Amino acid sequence: MEDSIDAFIRFLAVERGLSENYQLSTQRSLSEFAQWCSVKKKITHPRSMTLPMMSEYLAERKRAGLSASSIKLVVVALKIFFRFLVGKGIIERDPADALALPRIERYLPETLNELQVEQFLEKIDTTAAHGLRDRAMIELLYASGLRISELANARLEDINFEQRIARVTGKGNKTRLVPVGRKACEALAAYLSAERPKLLKSRSGSEIFLSERGSGTASQHICSATARIFESSRRCWATRTYRRPKSIPMSINNGSRLCIVNFIRARSG
Repeated sequence: MEDSIDAFIRFLAVERGLSENYQLSTQRSLSEFAQWCSVKKKITHPRSMTLPMMSEYLAERKRAGLSASSIKLVVVALKIFFRFLVGKGIIERDPADALALPRIERYLPETLNELQVEQFLEKIDTTAAHGLRDRAMIELLYASGLRISELANARLEDINFEQRIARVTGKGNKTRLVPVGRKACEALAAYLSAERPKLLKSRSGSEIFLSERGSGTASQHICSATARIFESSRRCWATRTYRRPKSIPMSINNGSRLCIVNFIRARSG
């Protein structure tokens, strides 16, 4: 089954253009199911896998404490995987076709107001090691409504300081333009002139945010940096808490062109 999984992951990468994180998550879900089938059912070929078998596996994962949202990701991975196998003629029927997605409780997201974000930003010590980098990362993350992965992959050639616009490549390898507020531009300029040159190594690329080794800063570091700032205020916030909902007012107040902000409002509504 591992060969079929590898072929499917290549399909997601080459033909669907899905992100590396999505590929890894899907591969992990499928490989864990394949291992369970091999150990518990002594089955190694997709042709022998059935709907009751999948239901039993999912029930076992739920009893082990897997959340409904994580189970949903596994179900989606199984459904698209077996649909792919049918399309390729590897199996004749789709055993996951009738597999139901779990219901997930929906809650209104918790967001921060502009004053709270300003307080968090002021807690960043720009005189500390990598302080200018962390300040620039979080300013850009908030002001432009970027995803963590988009911020980590941002490159020098993607930023237009004159027009205060950034070109971003997001999910599905799709590119869009986002505004960059005045304060974010100032924080970026300070980092690029005073701190980034010290992080450059012979193997460094054009990623905006560099690690101590000179390579691009990983998404995990960005999450850790934001967590440190939030913990200092005795509050725990997910990065997405301040991503899109507040990027519009922040962008307006910090100098982004209103026509661009209105376009983002229409696209994100």
